[in-house]
Amino acid sequence: MKLPFVDRARRVAQRIGLIDAIPPGLAPGAPAPRHVFRWDLDKTYLRTEFDSVGDLVKSAIENAADKQAFPGAPALLRALHQDEHRICIVSGSPTQMRQVLAAKLALDGVAYDEFVLKNNLKNILRGRFRSLRAQIPYKLPAMLRSRIGATAPSETLFGDDAEADAIVYCLYADLVADRVSLTDLERVLTAARTYDDDAQAILDLARRVPRGDAVRRMFIHLDRRSPPQGFRRFGPRLVPVFNYFQTALVLFGDGVLSARQVLFVALEMLDSGQYERSILANSMQDLMRRGRLTRDIGLRLVDEANEAAASGALSGRDDLPPFERIAEEFRARIRELGSPEPMPFDLEPLDYVRLVDEEHDLRRERRRSGH
Repeated sequence: MKLPFVDRARRVAQRIGLIDAIPPGLAPGAPAPRHVFRWDLDKTYLRTEFDSVGDLVKSAIENAADKQAFPGAPALLRALHQDEHRICIVSGSPTQMRQVLAAKLALDGVAYDEFVLKNNLKNILRGRFRSLRAQIPYKLPAMLRSRIGATAPSETLFGDDAEADAIVYCLYADLVADRVSLTDLERVLTAARTYDDDAQAILDLARRVPRGDAVRRMFIHLDRRSPPQGFRRFGPRLVPVFNYFQTALVLFGDGVLSARQVLFVALEMLDSGQYERSILANSMQDLMRRGRLTRDIGLRLVDEANEAAASGALSGRDDLPPFERIAEEFRARIRELGSPEPMPFDLEPLDYVRLVDEEHDLRRERRRSGH
């Protein structure tokens, strides 16, 4: 059946990036998801550099096979994609890269339910140059639309320290939990220099989004190697991580992943050649030292992973040392650390206007210094 002219024109416009594709909600009659996992791509899942024009050009011309995922990230996403879970990707990459990014995810065996990219061509054509690098005016409405289309009682968010993901994610979490009023949101959007019509659209979405204290956990991948202690002001729900073994450990403690799934994340990282057993053991110890993983959970993980390995989870992996040796190394690190004193978090309500102003100042300083 031939599509009407308007529909054909819309499809073509979406393909070349002139208009946005509407994020899919749930199919009619489909059960609501139990848990939603929201992922960024650049510097969160993919190793991407975009600090210079040359970096942008290189990223744009790479094919799917050229793009590299961070070790452990594909295994983690595969583990999270279950029947009652929903994977939503919201990335600042341009819509023109949809095909190559989708191909990369397919090569990694990663499935997803929603994939939103940034329509920077439309921003350029409309003369909205502030929107090219803006994060809150782009990511916040994308996540609100997604939640309106498919509401879940629990959400986990994944971002990085290259942009303002910590601020955007906490703002989204507090907004859906009814801890940020519409008046406060309007002040934040003004501070973020949001265009007036975009601000009105975001406020409308905020009025309609289903409320609930849904965001259980947020992860910030420290691609810039930012000091973890700088994120303590965001509270215990936000965890800065240096790698995806640390992410998997926290998700095990949260009851989201099994020990067997954590094991496969670790194996993918060892297979990459970029990690050794000692580095993974250091990563576990680092989390415990920062109060992000308890001694009891660490020991339980080692015992359960050892049982999983003995039951055949590592069948066919003759290239690896006996898992008992790995488990003993982890146990030794946990015992060596003992029971560190928990570090205090700042539990005061976040001042999002001040955070946005500080982020703007930081970005200006980075531009001046050439970073």
